[in-house]
Amino acid sequence: MAGPFASLSGVRRIVEAAVAAPSVHNTQPWLFHHLKDSVTVYADLGRQLHVADPRGRCLGISCGAALLNMRLAIGMTGHEARVLPLPAPRGAPDLLAVVRAVPGEAPSAEEQRLHAVIARRRTNRFPFDDRPLPVEVAGDLVAAARREGATLVMLDSRVGRKVLGLVAAADRALSRDDAHRRELSCWTGDGARADGVPRHAFGARPADTGLPLRDFSLGEGGQVAGFEADPQIAALFTRGDGPRDWLVAGQALQRVLLTATAQGVSASLFSQPLDLPDRGHGDEAAGRLGHLQMLLRLGYGPPVPAVPRRPLHEVLNTRP
Repeated sequence: MAGPFASLSGVRRIVEAAVAAPSVHNTQPWLFHHLKDSVTVYADLGRQLHVADPRGRCLGISCGAALLNMRLAIGMTGHEARVLPLPAPRGAPDLLAVVRAVPGEAPSAEEQRLHAVIARRRTNRFPFDDRPLPVEVAGDLVAAARREGATLVMLDSRVGRKVLGLVAAADRALSRDDAHRRELSCWTGDGARADGVPRHAFGARPADTGLPLRDFSLGEGGQVAGFEADPQIAALFTRGDGPRDWLVAGQALQRVLLTATAQGVSASLFSQPLDLPDRGHGDEAAGRLGHLQMLLRLGYGPPVPAVPRRPLHEVLNTRP
């Protein structure tokens, strides 16, 4: 059986799935190089957020999400993805992974279900209704993260409100940082561009201060709406907090988001406390569950349109 990398059309299908992944501010910070029987994933360091993400954590999570999509797309061909992460961490820091395909089993029903919703997954910054997630759905999301070696914790209302308070404080601090505002403005707005967060994806601004969604409009108006009174918040953790862990976090996050999408659940993300310049790093910053990598808001929201994607010729075989 010919492998998925045996033809250019096969490679394109795999990379098309990869680039549908979410990324911080829709920066799409990835490049892919096809070489015979493998695809190498590189970080596009020119798209790193040097103010909000100087260590490359969000960049690594974004590329990890793309890796999960690649694995699912390879699985649809009856092959198994073999991923070698960070093969040269010192010699080539932008070299994130080498992905090969070996003959495997037919895709499971679960893999088919997740692959089918790759193009439908959205980040939803609009109000959700007040329906709680069913216990079995929450359990599926927790299991999805665990399968990728991460831990997802569904927070109760009391803890969720406390966490949102920390997010709000971080958001206020970032909004006063001129460098952060300039960087954010570079990745937002309208125009004929294939990246960044377009105005239609800004979402609505909460009518009160209960939900600290990131203000992509930078205070320049926009739709105001009432949001759910008791947001359902989840926290994603990994054991460590280095480049390999960020790839794990991205794959776990994407499996959670696809599992949510397949069950009709909407999601948006909070990372403001992790974007603060004085945030602690290393083992001393780890808690009982490890290192926090992302906060998620989950619920049932309205349909939202897609955001733009870079054309394949910009990301495939452009890195020697």
